[in-house]
Amino acid sequence: MAEQQLQFQEKLHDGWAQTFGIKNVLFENKTEHQHLIIFESVSFGRVMALDGIIQTTERDEFIYHEMLAHVPLFAHGQAKDVLIIGGGDGGLLREVLKHESVSNATQVEIDQAVIDMCVEYLPNHSAGAYNNPRANIVIDDGIKYVQNCDKQFDVILSDSTDPIGPGEVLFTSPFYEGIKRCLKPGGIFAAQNGVGFMQQDEVTTTKSRLSPYFSDCHFYTAAVPTYVGGVMTFAWASDNHTARELPIAELEARYRSSGIKTRYYNPGVHNGSFALPQYIADSLN
Repeated sequence: MAEQQLQFQEKLHDGWAQTFGIKNVLFENKTEHQHLIIFESVSFGRVMALDGIIQTTERDEFIYHEMLAHVPLFAHGQAKDVLIIGGGDGGLLREVLKHESVSNATQVEIDQAVIDMCVEYLPNHSAGAYNNPRANIVIDDGIKYVQNCDKQFDVILSDSTDPIGPGEVLFTSPFYEGIKRCLKPGGIFAAQNGVGFMQQDEVTTTKSRLSPYFSDCHFYTAAVPTYVGGVMTFAWASDNHTARELPIAELEARYRSSGIKTRYYNPGVHNGSFALPQYIADSLN
């Protein structure tokens, strides 16, 4: 009789779940803030979940991290100071530091245990980024940091969990107000914003809460297999209206001169990602 395979079932959505076959559990622990598990999956490589929700997998993390980092950074073109909220797995920090213009990347992560476990069990995510001298790691609550820091940034990226549990405050008006005060004039804010088909309320709520602080609020998308249910949306906010509408020739020039190698992002994907499916456009209007 064949041995029954261990399974991890994610239940982010009521009445619908996705299941991952488990080869073996690498780490499992309840930290001060959340329940963390990292396991070797059958088809997606190593997988991390927090509080029963899949956060990242080795197989497709590059899509998410490239799009959250490179769309705002190439749109800005001259970002020197970048702030990352969350992102303890290190994948976003890795992509940000590929931009030679970035002289300082500050990452604010609430839970040191997440960083430690990901460096040990998901080393390809950070790929040495935590040892980069341009990286500044701060263990703190993201909302407290943006409300109290005395520094401003060219680009701010929010790589948070879904708006439940510890990540909930990173989708609120006080957080966005803090983001506004920490952005330099013409700066860009981008954030993970869920799968629009399944989490449409997140899109409309984010738009209504960001709009009082920024004159250009929009969303862009990427298809990340792990985040099932349609395209993932990323929130975009800035007072620089030209940044979102750069000619593709300019994006191509910036991309070529950077020397950055990507597996998902390219200038054409960048431009097209701002074209929203009609069901999302309708909900925003």
